[in-house]
Amino acid sequence: MGLALTIGVLTAGSIYLMLQRDYLRVILGFVVLSHAANLLLFSAGGIARRGEPLGANPDPAVTADPLPQAFVLTAIVIAFAITIYMLVLSVTGTRRDADSQADSIGEDDEDGEVGEDGEVGEDGEDGEAEGVERAGGERA
Repeated sequence: MGLALTIGVLTAGSIYLMLQRDYLRVILGFVVLSHAANLLLFSAGGIARRGEPLGANPDPAVTADPLPQAFVLTAIVIAFAITIYMLVLSVTGTRRDADSQADSIGEDDEDGEVGEDGEVGEDGEDGEAEGVERAGGERA
């Protein structure tokens, strides 16, 4: 019962973290979810203490099943690789997002959206009066 409750709490915590907007929290949520999945896979082999799966003349009734252990080991390696990949994406994506946001501040959309000052002109450009010079020496 305690193992099932632990898996449920880890899964609920991971879902909460994954629904956050911060990249680091999403990655931590993924790590916690991988721990919950590892516990679930490990519990599939039985939670009772058993003997080693390999040895001289093993009795199938008292030896541990090695398949769930192999699944957990594989899941740990895959979760580690995906976590590193997500960390790299968050670092490179954050840098690129900050650059694109800095470039787009003050630029006008063609569909007449509201600009920084909250005014929308009739021609779809926000807050620019006629006769004001734009970047590059053009006149509006």
